[in-house]
Order: sequence, then C-alpha cells, then structure tokens
Amino acid sequence: MGKKLLIFGFIILVTNLPFGVNAASPTSILVDVIPENPAPDENVSISLSSYASNLDSVLISWSVNGKIISSGIGKKSFSTTSPSAGKEARVVATVALPDGSIDRIITIRPAVMALLWQANDSYVPPFYKGKAMPTADSEVKVVAMPEIRSGTVTVSPKNMVYVWKKDYTNDQTASGYGKNFYTYVNDYLEDSNSVSVVASTTDQKYSSQASMNIGTYEPKILFYKNDATMGTLWEQALSNGHRVIDAEILEAAPYFISPKDLRIPSLTWSWSINDTYVAAEGIRKNLLPLRVQNGVSGASRIKLEINNKYKLFADATGMLTVEF
Repeated sequence: MGKKLLIFGFIILVTNLPFGVNAASPTSILVDVIPENPAPDENVSISLSSYASNLDSVLISWSVNGKIISSGIGKKSFSTTSPSAGKEARVVATVALPDGSIDRIITIRPAVMALLWQANDSYVPPFYKGKAMPTADSEVKVVAMPEIRSGTVTVSPKNMVYVWKKDYTNDQTASGYGKNFYTYVNDYLEDSNSVSVVASTTDQKYSSQASMNIGTYEPKILFYKNDATMGTLWEQALSNGHRVIDAEILEAAPYFISPKDLRIPSLTWSWSINDTYVAAEGIRKNLLPLRVQNGVSGASRIKLEINNKYKLFADATGMLTVEF
C-alpha cells in the first residue's frame, strides 16, 4: 500500500508597531516560536529575548486576536493553541520599555501538507499489495498535496508556487508556479535522499512546507511455481527444499529491479544449476523449465543473476535449493 506522509506548515509574520516618539528600536526584541511548523490545533510556545533591554523588569502583555490573555513583569514567554486549518491567530506581545512601548505581532496560519512518492521504474509482480521501492540509480517521483484554506475556499495546488530541495540544495529548475511534483534519480552512493518543498499562495499570504527521507533498497529475487492450469501461484514463494515432481516451471520475480518491463533487452538473465550455465529460452527469460529424470533423486542449487547493461548498481541475485 502506498504511504502518505503528513507534515504541517505555517507562516509566522513578525511585524513591529512602536508607540511613542522615543520608542526603542523594535529590532532589539527577538521572537522565537516553537514548534516552527505547528499543526492545526497544536500548542505553540512563543518567547522574547533582547540584546539591548532587560525584559525581566518590564511589563509584558500578551493578546490573541485582540483579547489580552496574560500580563506580568518579565513575562517573556507565552503559550497558545494554533487555529484550525484555514484560519489564523494574531498574537501581540506588548513590551512596555522605559523609552516607549513596542508591539511584536506574530501571525500564525497553520496548513496541512501531504507528500506522496513512487518509484517510477521499479518492478513488482502482479497482485503485489506492497509498494514498489526505489533501488540504486532509479527514478523517483514526489507529489506535493498542500491543503491550504483561505477562509472557506481551498486553494488549488495547481495555483501555488513551489520551491523544491533535494538533499538540502535548492532545485531552481524543478521549482515554480504549479510545479507540485518533483522527479529525481536517487544517488547510488547514499542510503537515502532528503526531499523538501515549500508551497505558497501567489500573494505569499499562506504557505506550507514538508520534507521526507526516501530510502534506497536492494532488489531481491523470489521464486514461484508456474502452473500449467492455474498460472503463477503468487500466494506463496518457494523456499529451500522445494520438491519438484516430474516436470515444473520455475518463475523468478525480481522485486524492485529496474526497468519494470522484464522483456526489455537491457536486462541479462543468467541461470545456473549447480554452477552450470543453463540457457533460458523464449521471450520470458524469468521462466526456467525443470524436469526430473526417472529413477534419479537428490538436490540441486538453482541460481539466477540479473544484470542491467546500463545501470551498474541495479543487479540482483537469487538462489533456491530444490529436491527431487
């Protein structure tokens, strides 16, 4: 099943409204918000600090949407709950300094972001209920699904501006208006790649961001019985010690190998039985017919090596011991 990663983003707008003719410099008071990206209805902590003024000895008042919630000498921190998606909270911290009052305004606009990803060219067999995983040097597509509400209207993802990063580096070519998806080839030298995106409305009033790590997996080969009447028995992979009676067709399923079309000539299939090469005939190179000679019993080791002519790190190897 495909997985969906939900991450929440928001914009913090900090503005300054100094009062009084001799008001202190607004830039002398710094604002810190934790968490930086709260979800809707999540607790948010806001704190003040200053390199120029002693905030421990002055009156500080906190208001939310015009209503004073808390006030006190040296009250440099404040907690509130972020609003629901599509709404905003206007938090004002009023600092009564000796030379004038300063208002620090923090506007919180939470939003929801979902990131979905898929490996574009990764093989999985029919009826496989899991997700096709990327292997070294394979192509991955990430789709951003921001849910930003402006009042009662949900902004269309196609009408937003996206800034994409891969491994913390801006990708200007992939970024821009309406570019809600990102395609890249993963690095065969790394176990995972980090992808992040910021989606904003064209007026920059609303914004949401998300990030995720996408791992790289090793391809693996499992073997199944191909029945003449029922087809491939996908419900159960064969294990070592599988007994072959008379004649049987062995089918190999190279999970996550690239390309996902196994008929493409760039893939080479090397079958061997007890280290002796066996040629796979026909178009479907993932099939190996087996036949037991009359009066012969024992065990054999079957090995399959798959190589991609154009991708050095996309090889796969599988082995199965059969009895007869």
